[in-house]
Amino acid sequence: MSTSDSKPGSAVRSRILVVRLGSMGDIIHALPAVATLKHSFAGSRLCWVLDAKWMALAEDNPFIDRLIPLERRTARGLWETWRRLRGTRFDFAVDFQGLVKSALVASVARPDRIYGFHQSQVREKAAALFYSNRVRAGAAHVVDRNIELAAATGASSILRTFHLPEGSPEGELPPDYVLASPLAGWRGKQWPLEYYRALAQRLESELGLPLVLNGPPGAAGFLAGVPEARAHLSGVPGLIHATRRAAAVVGIDSGPLHLAAALGKPGVAVFGPTDPARNGPYGDSFTVLRGVGAVTSYKRRPEIDPSMWAVTPDAVFEALKERIASRSRPAGRPA
Repeated sequence: MSTSDSKPGSAVRSRILVVRLGSMGDIIHALPAVATLKHSFAGSRLCWVLDAKWMALAEDNPFIDRLIPLERRTARGLWETWRRLRGTRFDFAVDFQGLVKSALVASVARPDRIYGFHQSQVREKAAALFYSNRVRAGAAHVVDRNIELAAATGASSILRTFHLPEGSPEGELPPDYVLASPLAGWRGKQWPLEYYRALAQRLESELGLPLVLNGPPGAAGFLAGVPEARAHLSGVPGLIHATRRAAAVVGIDSGPLHLAAALGKPGVAVFGPTDPARNGPYGDSFTVLRGVGAVTSYKRRPEIDPSMWAVTPDAVFEALKERIASRSRPAGRPA
């Protein structure tokens, strides 16, 4: 994979542009579709445009030939992205995001065709005006929807694989631990901070496992609200490394949960106002807990949704204990 502007060789048959700018979970959910595109078109050259802050998620990926970072904070950064997009001819582009800004990025490249979701299935209906091919997905989970969109281009070799970098150590970690990331894109999806305190106490006293809370460097004050847990401040590479090392993961509907699921880690996911059938951890390594009476709304409320309060620390601990026991139980031996 390269971020250079070198021209593709004559053997290239298809030049594919993928647009999924962010966020962490959404980029992870697009990885199988991107692998499907690259694997299906022999000799193709695949370029992916994404926000510069998420570049670490797609590095050293054998299914990506070139990463084009979108740096929107400066005019120079925008100009550089524009120059790179205009400097390559693309046979088609696939917009997995469904926003006007992502559709604009795809159209700037002037591909022969732009594939995107049907206007009834995108967050901003105006984005579909940029698409030459609109696809109505039938699958429930966003990973499978993305694969359907990739298949609409003619990609027929389906790969449900999540290729992620190894990550790198950032800060100290205990030898064995349970990892959690309490922050989410909006507060309504978060689990109450005091619940992590109760969970940390049971994990330490009954299983001898410390709870490690991960967050970006700016979250130090927030994580200090759980003195029973150990704070781990890191960027994306450090989060990947910490997730790979964890014995298990407790997650909410946020990027770190989807990272853990993509890596096949065992754990428990707490859901409330978002639908786990659509946005839940992909695969079968997680137990999903959702409060009784939870309403799927996706409303970005400024306070924690009542359905998240309904999932107790005791319920999470018991489900997590079973997941950890299943991990250590020899294959073929009943519980």
